[in-house]
Amino acid sequence: MEIVEVDRMEFLTPNQVVRELDKYIVGQREAKRAVAIALRNRWRRMRVEGPMREEISPKNIIMIGPTGVGKTEIARRLARLVDAPFIKVEATRYTEVGYVGRDVESIIRDLVNIAVNEEKAKEKKKVMSKAKENAEERLVQLLYQTFSKKYRSPPEEEPMTKAKLRTLLKEKQLEEEFIELDTKNQFMPVVEIVGGFGGLEELETNLREMLGGMFPGRERRRRIQVKDAREILIEEEAEKLIDNSKVIKNAIKRVEELGIVFIDEIDKIAGREKGYGPDVSREGVQRDLIPIVEGTTVNTRYGTVRTDHILFIAAGAFHVSKPSDLIPEIQGRFPIRVELTPLGKEDFVRILTEPENALTKQYQALLKTEGVDLEFEPAAIEEIAQIAAEINARTENIGARRLHTVVEKLLEDILFEAPEIGKKILITRDYVIQKLKPLIKDEDVTRYIL
Repeated sequence: MEIVEVDRMEFLTPNQVVRELDKYIVGQREAKRAVAIALRNRWRRMRVEGPMREEISPKNIIMIGPTGVGKTEIARRLARLVDAPFIKVEATRYTEVGYVGRDVESIIRDLVNIAVNEEKAKEKKKVMSKAKENAEERLVQLLYQTFSKKYRSPPEEEPMTKAKLRTLLKEKQLEEEFIELDTKNQFMPVVEIVGGFGGLEELETNLREMLGGMFPGRERRRRIQVKDAREILIEEEAEKLIDNSKVIKNAIKRVEELGIVFIDEIDKIAGREKGYGPDVSREGVQRDLIPIVEGTTVNTRYGTVRTDHILFIAAGAFHVSKPSDLIPEIQGRFPIRVELTPLGKEDFVRILTEPENALTKQYQALLKTEGVDLEFEPAAIEEIAQIAAEINARTENIGARRLHTVVEKLLEDILFEAPEIGKKILITRDYVIQKLKPLIKDEDVTRYIL
């Protein structure tokens, strides 16, 4: 395999994956273990020799748990660990083929677009040094042409003049100078296919590309400052140095071998048909998902993509429906089921302090830019967690997301006045009570604000 991420997976044992996830997500050990095993099985499959490799399919996962307990974050962090192409979609966005809306194959098309853009960004990083050199040379030439029109000099001075311009350019002394630059504006004809069926989405994209090729871009001469021209030229030179066919080939390979699709709110398409109203195509969406999850070939603007070894992780709260309400064919294609536990006060305390991206650390970093040192007393953290848990119990339980609204309300005055404060601020338990307790006493105010 010529994929760097495979080598990275070799050093990520299931235990190490769980430890990495622990840095950002509190608790939910069962779910972390399930995704860690799924990730390791990918590496194991790639090490299998012969035809058996193609026979081994990923064991897709259903995560069951209320909102705000870490389902999406687990999947997102897992993808980042191995730099795998990742997309999160909501099942409710898609409709059965024949109804107005997006069809499920567009999930794979979107995933491929993401992978191509990521691969292109990686290739640009590799050639950026050379692209900058080439852009500087073009800038020197453009500046020389501009200066030659203003000041006529003998031909023998040309090398010296360019050398001097190059030096001034490196010293950033010509940033405000204006040069004339030819930029290409791609003329894109307006193409719109009426109907809204998902199957026509790919046709519309292909028509746009075909007609775009028939109408080449128009070059327009612009008068632009050197500092702005540099970015345009670097981008142009980087595009020239990138092998687009290689980018697309690698991107498709990464999608087929490492892609992760996270389908949220799958419980919203569970349940039997009523034959009318908004539920009319729910079972149809499930049936359309079957070939994608089982393994099929999807046509994309970059070529065909096989979905046989893409890992699918579905998630839902399943408050009203149950996993058994999904059609049997879908249930069979998500053999691993893990239940995530609701979060309480103790979990909120850990969420506010332990993860590397903890909410308190984020606000400390934000206010540090204004010269404000923000600190939280342990008792204040306890009180914030208690209030968040109380509000979740009294209103809608939105899990850890409640902490965002509580902490934002708590720090509202400090965030507003930070530019004029510029000193150390200690958040105490008394301050938390003073700011938040009056709000949670009034049920209506609580519902409206938090």
